[in-house]
Amino acid sequence: MRPERAAGKGLETVEDLGKREQAKARRRSDIVRAARDLIRETGETDLSMRTLAQRAGVSLSTPYNLFGSKRAVVLAVLEDERDFAERFRKLDSGNSIDRIFGAHDLAFSYYTSDPEFYRTLWRALLTTSGQDDTGLATPERLAQTRAIWLGLVRNAVNDGYLASNIPADLIMQSMAHVTGGALLSWAVGSLSTFALTATVGVGYALCLKGSATPQGRELLQARIEAYQSQLSKAGPKVNERAPETM
Repeated sequence: MRPERAAGKGLETVEDLGKREQAKARRRSDIVRAARDLIRETGETDLSMRTLAQRAGVSLSTPYNLFGSKRAVVLAVLEDERDFAERFRKLDSGNSIDRIFGAHDLAFSYYTSDPEFYRTLWRALLTTSGQDDTGLATPERLAQTRAIWLGLVRNAVNDGYLASNIPADLIMQSMAHVTGGALLSWAVGSLSTFALTATVGVGYALCLKGSATPQGRELLQARIEAYQSQLSKAGPKVNERAPETM
């Protein structure tokens, strides 16, 4: 006998529930794919839900039922575009300091490889209210990203590159603010795509250097100098621009 559960006056099997969830996942995927295509075609994120539904082949109510708002659809596009966690697992970047910056370079390669698309997404998320409480990432993506970066910082502490008397989550939070400030500047056009990765890399290295051991400081100083060299190729005006948050 197949497992069953009561559903109103009828009975619904576990198999039926599985099929329903699969169909729901397919509709979600179709909507995200349609939204991504429309954003690339138009350069706009103020999507018509009617057009989006037609492109995805679903009813007008389906995007609202599955996502709740246009902003949530845009957020889903941003998250579905990135397979960071999967690619991160394949990184082989040497010591734990190198691994932090390998993850950084990987994360920002998405933005630098397709800047107009990602700028469009970030502008939309930065300039619309988060009335649906999504912020700039879903709770699931935030938890996943936090676990990755917290693990990276803790490994550097365990390997003796960072001092253990400063909490890893405090270091990571400082790094996250560097990321947010740089992405804000980049999204509004005052930080070039060419300088984006190096700007954040210098910020990370400076954050980490404040809690580094002598061995760690040596590795981080090398990172600072390498990123400084990259920034020098962007021209002297890069360092003269005041960030929007200061």
